[in-house]
Amino acid sequence: MNFLESIKTRAKADLKTIVLPEAGDIRTLKAADAILREGLAKIILVGDIEKIKSDGVGLDLAAATVLNPNNYEKKQEMAEKLAELRKSKGMTAEEAAELLNNELYFGVMLVEMGIADGMVAGAANSTADVLRPSLQILKTSPGTKLVSSFFIMVVPDCDLGEKGIFLFSDCGLNQNPNGEELASIAISSAESFQVLVGAEPVVAMLSHSSKGSAKHEHVDKVMEATKIAQATAPNLALDGEFQLDAAIVPEIGAAKAKGSPVAGKANCLIFPDLDAGNIGYKLVERLAKAQAYGPVTQGIGKPVNDLSRGCSFEDIVGVAAITAVQAQG
Repeated sequence: MNFLESIKTRAKADLKTIVLPEAGDIRTLKAADAILREGLAKIILVGDIEKIKSDGVGLDLAAATVLNPNNYEKKQEMAEKLAELRKSKGMTAEEAAELLNNELYFGVMLVEMGIADGMVAGAANSTADVLRPSLQILKTSPGTKLVSSFFIMVVPDCDLGEKGIFLFSDCGLNQNPNGEELASIAISSAESFQVLVGAEPVVAMLSHSSKGSAKHEHVDKVMEATKIAQATAPNLALDGEFQLDAAIVPEIGAAKAKGSPVAGKANCLIFPDLDAGNIGYKLVERLAKAQAYGPVTQGIGKPVNDLSRGCSFEDIVGVAAITAVQAQG
């Protein structure tokens, strides 16, 4: 069973409710049809039911719940809750009600109120637009300092990592995290790997240096992050700083970092900045023919995931299944 099939099997075992707020995009409607047919989750679509029926001719959306912000029966309750959450910013219930006409704010509030377990959006909205209401309303998970993203990389014919499965982070959000932020990304990534892959995370803090082989302020940052993460999560298998080969190839890890419990065994790879992470996952995807699942968001109080605006409806289905499993976790 491959990674996505495993995720779908787990999603089916404990159905969660996922809100897809971008019902004006046909890819969202096709994804909802597929999710319902496969039994991966319960679905809430945000929009006008007549327009959804018209746009979705030929699709089976009968089992989806359709909620329209313009006439939702709990909108006043939702507006009062949103105003309470944002009272430090001076928001009134009237202003909150107006803001809830925005499909993304409406969708996130469904998650906040427990009407939905998670949200998937971004096919028709920017990452900033998806994450803004998520952070304003759901905020970060307890003990998490920042929101970050990761990819699950499944490399064919590979016996490294967790039988060819790796987590790469951060590849989509944080441009140049400092040492404390990088440590937070590493700890969140380990938790995400455990939840989604179901195996013990082995975390490598990546650099162009292995255990002091190079001297540079960029190396110092990774060394600092390693110390912070180890102190924060002492039971986690985490070490660094490592060059990539020392992190994942046993014989090279043994040579470059003798005695390290992580060297040569890593399955969670933490990149020092967004340039390295983005380039790294795309190299592996294109040259190693790996499947790249993501970007998946971590660190938000409840599961919300952002899509690429160039995504296919199949991508939405996969991310919805991952979101459902995150909600289980």
